[in-house]
Amino acid sequence: MPNWKPYLLRLFALVQRYPGLIAAFGFFSGVASFILVDRQAGVGKVIAVLMLLSWAWLLLEGLLTRSAARWLGLEVPPLVLRYLTQMIHQESLFFALPFFFVTTSWHSGQALFTSLLGAAALLAIVDPIYYRWLAARRWLYLSFHTFTLFAVLLVALPLIVHLTTAESYRLALGAALVVALPSLGSSLRIQGYWRWATLAGLVAALGVGAWLARPWVPPATLWLTEVAVTEQLQQRSPGRSLGKVSAAQLQQAGLYAYTAISAPRGLDERIYHVWKRDGVEMDRIALDIHGGRKAGYRAWTHKRNFPAQPAGDWQVQVVTEAGQQIGVLRFRVD
Repeated sequence: MPNWKPYLLRLFALVQRYPGLIAAFGFFSGVASFILVDRQAGVGKVIAVLMLLSWAWLLLEGLLTRSAARWLGLEVPPLVLRYLTQMIHQESLFFALPFFFVTTSWHSGQALFTSLLGAAALLAIVDPIYYRWLAARRWLYLSFHTFTLFAVLLVALPLIVHLTTAESYRLALGAALVVALPSLGSSLRIQGYWRWATLAGLVAALGVGAWLARPWVPPATLWLTEVAVTEQLQQRSPGRSLGKVSAAQLQQAGLYAYTAISAPRGLDERIYHVWKRDGVEMDRIALDIHGGRKAGYRAWTHKRNFPAQPAGDWQVQVVTEAGQQIGVLRFRVD
């Protein structure tokens, strides 16, 4: 018997005797991720890699456990596997939650997505709810599992491989649908060709719905560190931020919309300043930002061509190419 095998068997026995140990470890390590992860710190990238590795294990769980039993003679108790799955859910949710919490525009539909993520994190640490209510309902557990993977990928992909927000969203959505596909297929009780047609239609509907809902999903790795609506900009620094502007001021010098956006090191992304009056789009101006600056990449637009009668409630929405809102600047013209 290999020297390490008795230690593993002893660990399995300990987990079976005290089943809450793995769940407690998952919770506290997830909280540690919540505290330690700073999008400009190297620890964020390391934790992101570990999250993806843990999900790789989770997706290959059946193959790995059968291989361990065949080649090493090591039987992993089902109870241990159950708590390992819970631990990965906990760590993943508490890893992703701070990113979404910081980047959420709380006066928009993004609040719903982040609230759901927070609720999922709470469900993962309350054993009676997680096992008796969530895991006991296959469709609900599948939704929970897919939602967790989707959130982790949205955070991890820009940190590790520097994919843009739009690219990360497409890849995360595709991966989530692929993971959900086998379980969806086994849940359908329709026989014959209708079963496959129903499965294809269901997956297509989920994909289209999730894509259309992207404005409600915060851009997990992009956030505003400084904003201003100002008349002056000197040496890449804004002047006094204005909440109210007169029509005469606009006609004389126009206005600057200044934003400093924090992004992971190595990430290059195109964003847009969308100028709106009373909810109607007036201008959409593209800006290219580069990640890595601790205080955020400084970018601005200067609008001079205002309408002859510019009075109203104005806002400058800062959005990604995928239409996800990073933030919004508001001012009123009298």
